Parts: sequence; structure tokens; C-alpha cells
Amino acid sequence: MEHKFLRQPLLITLLGLLFLPSFAQSTRPNVLFIAVDDLRSELGHFENSTIITPNLDKLAAEGVSFTNQFVQVPTCGASRAAFLTGKRPSRQAQLGNNIMQDEFHQTPESETPETFIHHLKRNGYHTVGIGKISHSADGYVYGYEEEVSSQRELPYSWDELLFDHGKWGTGWNAFFAYADGENRQSMNKQVKPYEAGDVDDLGYPDGLTTQLAIKKLRELKNSSQPFFLGVGLFKPHLPFTAPKKYWDLYDEDKIPLAQNPEKPQHVSNNSLLESGEFNGYQLGEEKAGLDRQLSDAYAKKIKHAYYAAASYSDAQIGLILDELKALELDQNTIVIVWGDHGWHLGEQQIWGKHTLFENALNSALIFKIPGSKVSKIDDSIVESVDIYPTIMELLGVKNPTNLDGESFASLLNSKESQVGNIAYSYFHNGISMRTDRYRLTKYFLAAEPTIELYDHHTDPLETVNIAAENPKIVNELIPVLEKGNTGLYDKK
Repeated sequence: MEHKFLRQPLLITLLGLLFLPSFAQSTRPNVLFIAVDDLRSELGHFENSTIITPNLDKLAAEGVSFTNQFVQVPTCGASRAAFLTGKRPSRQAQLGNNIMQDEFHQTPESETPETFIHHLKRNGYHTVGIGKISHSADGYVYGYEEEVSSQRELPYSWDELLFDHGKWGTGWNAFFAYADGENRQSMNKQVKPYEAGDVDDLGYPDGLTTQLAIKKLRELKNSSQPFFLGVGLFKPHLPFTAPKKYWDLYDEDKIPLAQNPEKPQHVSNNSLLESGEFNGYQLGEEKAGLDRQLSDAYAKKIKHAYYAAASYSDAQIGLILDELKALELDQNTIVIVWGDHGWHLGEQQIWGKHTLFENALNSALIFKIPGSKVSKIDDSIVESVDIYPTIMELLGVKNPTNLDGESFASLLNSKESQVGNIAYSYFHNGISMRTDRYRLTKYFLAAEPTIELYDHHTDPLETVNIAAENPKIVNELIPVLEKGNTGLYDKK
């Protein structure tokens, strides 16, 4: 991968001095990291947005909000694995949600840290995880309908691993929770994909997670160690459930429909999605599919539900940030909010996330650096694998040598965006590459066409594959795409 950030040693040294006035243990910055499931890059402070996220907007006004942050894999477990390790997937098994269970258990503990959190722990940080940071809803290895195990997904990363499953009984039940204490599993999928519960914020699991985080911040206030606190919020993951007061923020009639509701032209259905996860909520009034569209009225209802769920998470983030400030921890804590991937809300006739299109790969990312005077919405292309080395640079911690990502710490100290960066993503037997202007996707499939090209200057909604009529552009971009080819489709 060839990021074109300035890398001169003098600049790196100056950045370190700027962000870290002292590397003494007592003054090293803390890190508050908040992962939000399925939070696509649609926030209230972005142009032409109708979603309501006042707390994320306030955070962005004090930091840097990226419009072009792309995940490596558009599914929860694999996306989080790439982010946590700073590594691109190199085997097909690394594209699935079981990657934590299958590949993360080093016995005995190896010299290479399992995650950047493990690396921080080895470098003097007290690490606390609350909620979904890796794939599992509570950090333990077990299936949706299985008994909770005692085996951690990340056995070496956490000093403390906490979760309040409330009346739902287990982490996975809480992940798919409804306000009455039932969940998708207990109801055998005979549920709707949305709910406006007549409850307060504690009536759903994210409210309980938030209260745990607030309690833990109060404890960490008196710690002699710097801390990494990871908080994982479920919403707006399906089911799109939230207290009714967040539904009431919106006038459903005024919620816009997707601007590109049709399947893209000149593509195979193999690169699209039948919206199976969405349709799995079997009491939904309508089913989505590549052979039919949702009615406008139902599409607005589902989009309303997603927005309400996102606003609920935004409110929880606000409570955590308010407590951070009340404790005066904000003066020495880096705050990061990251969405683990995007989600199609009817774009390209899809309701879901498992594609190599912009809506599935582009997710929210906000950094706030204490003491920084830089505030901007940044259009630079960055990737989830870049977050690991960025955090290490900001904290003055040396990186392991085997990372695929590259630090974008320089962007957090610049009022300008960076051009020339590239993001790579992987799914559906395909590799997708995003440049400043183009998205090029190559599928290792028999179904034609195997090459898709979208010009984001003229077609930012990715409505027409123009690869066939632009062979020169394709030929110029293919060698760059191949630099992101880890060989994962050559192996099982």
C-alpha cells in the first residue's frame, strides 16, 4: 500500500512533541475508544444530512471527522479483526465473523501482540473493555444460541472485561434485544426489524453499557496508570430498536429515500446482496430483494428506524463524553469514535452491509486530540488498518513491525486534506480499491463482469459500472489494486 503522507523523521518528531508534551507515565494520554455497530458515514454535521447526531457533531467540532474512512471487510468480526491487528485479511477464513474464535488464540502468548490493545497493555496501559469491541457482544467465545463460555475472544488484551446483559441473560441475547426482554433468538426470528420501545435509555442494552462506562471512568479517574477504555455500542445494528423518544425526533414523511434505489447498471447480481440479514426478521411487513423493491412508505419506516437507533447511540456517547469532561479527564484523553462498517439503506436496491460498494465500506470515524486546535471535516481517504499505527504514534509507542496500515497522525494536525491515498477492501471473492476519484473492484468469479469501475467525480452514488468503456483507466488502476492483493483468494 502506498499512502502518500509525509513521513520525514523531523515531522514525526515534531508531531510527537505536539501531541505528547511529556512521555512520563503519569501524563501519557488516555484513550477512550467507542465502537458503534453498523454506523455508516452519515452524521448530522455532514452536508445534506437529515440524521440527528448532536453529540457526534459536537465531538467533530472539537476534532477531525473523516468522510472517507473505509473498512477492510463489510462484516462485523472481520472488520474488527483488521482494525484491531492493523492487518489486511490474507486468508478467506479471515473474511468471516468467526475469525476471533478461529485465529486469535495464541497459546502460549506470543511475542507479536494479538491486538493494538494488547500492545498498549504491554506498554503500561490499563485496558478495559465494555461491550462489543471484538466480534462477540461481550467478548467471550460462544454462538448466538449457546451457553456463555469462559474463553475470551482476546485472551491477552484486556485487564478488565465488563458487560451488563440485564434482563436478556447473555451478551448475544442483549445484542438482538427487544424492550420486553425477548430477543431474536428467543422469538425464533418471529420479530420485526424495528421497535420504538416505551422505555427510557436503560430499557435497551446500550444504556446499560453506557452506565458501566460512566462508572468505570469514575474509577479510572484515580488510576496511576494511563488507560485505554473501549466501549462497544450495538445500535444501529439490526434490529433497529430504540426508545420511542428517539423515534419522535423524526418526521418520517421528511426522511429522504435513497437517491440510487435501483441496482447498478452493468453488474452481476453476484456483486450485490439479497438482503438476507434484513429479511431474517421474519415479521417485517415487506421483504427486500434484487427482484423487488420495498415500497416507499416501508423504506422510509426502516430508514426512520435506523436513524432513531443511531440517535440513541449518539445520546449514549454524549453521556460518556459529558462524564469524561466532568471528571476533567477530557484534558488528557484522546477520544475516537469508529463505525465498524457501513450499511445500505435502500441504495443499489440493498438493505444490508455485505457488499464492496461505498455504502457498505464507508463508516464513521472521529478523532479528538486533547489540546489540539485543529477542527475539520476531512475528505482524505483513510482505512481502518491505519488506526492502529495512528494511535501508537499519538501515544509515542513503537509499532510492531508487521502492520499493513500507516499512521495518519499528520492529518490530525493539519487543516488540509491529503490526496493520493488508497483504501483496500475484501469480500464476495473480490478486492475493491478506493482512490480519490475512482472505485475499482475486481472479482475472482466466473460471473461477468468481473471488473467494476465507478467515477466518484461524475457518479458518487455508484450507479453505472463504466469499466467496459474505459479500458485505459482500468489498466492504469489494476496494478495499484494488485498491491492490495494479499493472495487470500489463492488460499482456503
